[in-house]
Order: sequence, then C-alpha cells, then structure tokens
Amino acid sequence: MANGKDDNVVFIGTKPFMNYVTSVVMQFTTREMKEVVIKARGKFINRAVDVSEVVMKKFLKDKSISVKEIKTDSEELENREGRKTNVSTIEITLIKK
Repeated sequence: MANGKDDNVVFIGTKPFMNYVTSVVMQFTTREMKEVVIKARGKFINRAVDVSEVVMKKFLKDKSISVKEIKTDSEELENREGRKTNVSTIEITLIKK
C-alpha cells in the first residue's frame, strides 16, 4: 500500500476484528484522511459493515464520521478446484464531515 493510491483503503479479512477498527480510526486521526474505504468480499462483508458501524458509533462519534457511499458488486474468482465462481464484494466509503 505504499503507492499512495490505496493509502486510505482497509481490506477486511481474517485478522482480529479490532485490528480493522483501529486501522480505520488511525486513518482518520493520525493520518488525517478525509475519506477511508473499507473493502471486503464474500463471508467478510458482514465484518466490514460491523467495522464501519463500530468506528462511527463508538470510536469516532464526536468526529462526525458518516457513510458517503456503499458499492456492491461481484468478482469472478477461481476456486481451489479450478472452477470459476462469483463472490460478492462491498466497498463502504466513510467520510469526515
């Protein structure tokens, strides 16, 4: 993520939940980003939604963070057996008002 383009993107995966919350909070506070994008796919979509809600309602409720936009899509991936399968994706863009 050192290329500058994805500096404000947090990809949700298998790490502990609070790692993602902390990462988003740090983007807004320490790095003073105006926008942070939370991305996830498949079974991690619910975790992305939970991360955005916890950031807005618990950690940065005094900072006027809100949802700017939510994009849903699907990607075609190849599974372990070599078959193509569609996986849902989500991008939640949070913005500092």
